[in-house]
Amino acid sequence: MQSGQAQEMAEFFAALSDTTRLRLISLLAAEECCVCDHAAQLDMTVSAISHQFRTLRAAHLVSYRKLGRQVFYQLHDHTS
Repeated sequence: MQSGQAQEMAEFFAALSDTTRLRLISLLAAEECCVCDHAAQLDMTVSAISHQFRTLRAAHLVSYRKLGRQVFYQLHDHTS
């Protein structure tokens, strides 16, 4: 395995090493939701959920779209 590949894999597994992020991935497997809905489902603040999504975005695991002030996340489609 090349050094760059090992680094990418380490970052991928680090992104999944948090229980909150795993729960968010699980929720996104069912449907796209806005940050406020995820915060309510996990009984966390919008700020805390946004922070977790920042990590998932950096690992290219989720993508998002904005609708006004709301941000909706979905699992990133790696096929395109």
